[in-house]
Amino acid sequence: MNNEYVNSLRKNVKKAFKDDKSRYHHTIAVANTAACLAFAHGADSEKAFIAGLLHDCAKCISDEELIHICTANNIPISEAEYASPYLLHAKVGAFYAQNKYMVEDEDILNAITYHTTGRPQMSLLEEIVFLADYIEPYRNKANNLNTVRSEAFKDIKEAIYIVTRDTLNYLKRTGKTIDSLTYDTYKFYEAETCDRDFLIATDN
Repeated sequence: MNNEYVNSLRKNVKKAFKDDKSRYHHTIAVANTAACLAFAHGADSEKAFIAGLLHDCAKCISDEELIHICTANNIPISEAEYASPYLLHAKVGAFYAQNKYMVEDEDILNAITYHTTGRPQMSLLEEIVFLADYIEPYRNKANNLNTVRSEAFKDIKEAIYIVTRDTLNYLKRTGKTIDSLTYDTYKFYEAETCDRDFLIATDN
């Protein structure tokens, strides 16, 4: 790992969150968890750590400013994002990663962009950051966390299926906006896990 580069990113992120220590602690926890998941699944741990470190780099921005940044830079805004502008922190975070922190790796930028909603056919790095944000050690409120944490290191697609299923159930129960990408992600990983189970059953 390029320690000098990573340490400079860490310092910049810490400075950005100087007024929100809990967000900084979450960020470091996601970066560490992402690196651990990368080790477990044979992915690039440096890319995972960087994506985790920058995944919330636009989290401290107001809803109004998020919309303004997207509008000014031709970043598309969905109906769900207009209804819940905080979702835009992921897209703006990728924009900041590229333009403020000089990240050029498309896989890292995509991992930041989709860390909240997910998307069908995520790359392994995207899957890792999506799950790391959900299971990092400071998280303690979501359902089935112990199961998801265990599955994340054994069967990453099964873990994503559980997370998206539980997320949709929570959003429906609380009447909150559901981004279509989250639903599409759920359906994709539901099919992935069902198809795999079918193949295992027929092989036996």
